[in-house]
Amino acid sequence: MPINILMPALSPTMEKGNLAKWLKKEGDKVKSGDVIAEIETDKATMEVEAVDEGTIAKIVVPEGTQDVPVNDVIAVLAGDGEDVKAAGVAPQQAKAEAKAEAKPETKPEAPKEKPVAAPAEKAPAPAAAAPSPALAKEAAPQTNGQARIFSSPLARRLAKEANIELARINGSGPHGRVIARDVEEAKSGKALKAPAAAPAAGAPSIAPSMSDKQILGLYEEGSYELIPHDGMRRTIAQRLTAATQSMPTFYLTIDCDIGKLTAAREEINAAAPKDKDKKPLYKLSINDFVIKAMALALQRIPEANVSWSEAAMLKHKHSDIGVAVALPFGLITPIIRKAETKSLSAISNEMKDLAARARAKKLKPNEYQGGTSSVSNLGMYGIKDFTAVINPPQSSILAVGTGEQRAVVRGGQIVPATIMSVTLSCDHRAVDGALGAQLIGAFKMLIENPVMMVV
Repeated sequence: MPINILMPALSPTMEKGNLAKWLKKEGDKVKSGDVIAEIETDKATMEVEAVDEGTIAKIVVPEGTQDVPVNDVIAVLAGDGEDVKAAGVAPQQAKAEAKAEAKPETKPEAPKEKPVAAPAEKAPAPAAAAPSPALAKEAAPQTNGQARIFSSPLARRLAKEANIELARINGSGPHGRVIARDVEEAKSGKALKAPAAAPAAGAPSIAPSMSDKQILGLYEEGSYELIPHDGMRRTIAQRLTAATQSMPTFYLTIDCDIGKLTAAREEINAAAPKDKDKKPLYKLSINDFVIKAMALALQRIPEANVSWSEAAMLKHKHSDIGVAVALPFGLITPIIRKAETKSLSAISNEMKDLAARARAKKLKPNEYQGGTSSVSNLGMYGIKDFTAVINPPQSSILAVGTGEQRAVVRGGQIVPATIMSVTLSCDHRAVDGALGAQLIGAFKMLIENPVMMVV
């Protein structure tokens, strides 16, 4: 039996990926563990290994193909002794079924009724015809709280990928069933219903979001360039939208005097040992101190080092700190694991390595998923203060502004000081106001007294 090689799920949140490159060609023999392809996910490029031995009989998805759904057949492997040519035909049946699904559907002709004698009295009106059992099984009706929505499996998948609610699509199939053609038309804004969710009693009305067609209609044609969303941008939009809608968040801002920290940083960097090329083995940044201080603060306030789940609270033993890294195509948050146990120099070097591999899309999923809290630093852009969106399932994130000279009062005298404003975003389900205040207070104490981070 030929073996189908499927698009792998390289992370828990991956729904589709781009087949960047084939490292094997049709006719090549492979054994278990051989790297056969490179797959681009929304945030990384990863190698795919063969799990069986045999010969590549057919490459179904050519390299460069984008948005290949997880578990779709990408190649076929013929086992030892199998006819390679015959094995390569195996995926064609699956392709034919997908094409048949995408073709326009015709409504079944109504059965002809035999003529009957006129009844003596008026018969009751017949009930509305229900879809056949076969159609009902394939259509998998869904509800939007008001009516049943019939749709085909392919239409549901396409609608999910396009992030379009089925309730907003006008179905052209039998009984108003939504089919693949309807979803494709909806993507361009054609025949797309406006959202019509009725607010609950006493709740304020919320204006529906605008369709693509409505948005494009506001601007003169030719005055803009359409840049399609890539996988990372779509994932960021979905996750952060879900976070802001489902997570009750509050914010705490505090000013930190980093005069001692900047002096300590200069002294440490000046004394850093050199390698054989006379380059320093490390060069600490302000952000390295911030990461370490946040990690230690979570250890001092362990009740805040938590993640919310509906069944129970996860109280973490270690401080795994995510650090936001800006990329040309989006944002990623690689994680410094057990940051509370690592020296400032180790954190600095690890962060440089993670950031470089993040920009090259070479991070592994375990290097950017999970974490117990995060740090987002826009100080290098001159931003004084801001609020950051929490990255679920974490319960907090620290937004760090720039360090700047400000006038402060000490001993009744106005003097200059280097002040850095930080804002802590907290998930109120897991971290209450007082607990959040304790956490940011612990951070302030550590960042203002950096010697406490090295003892």
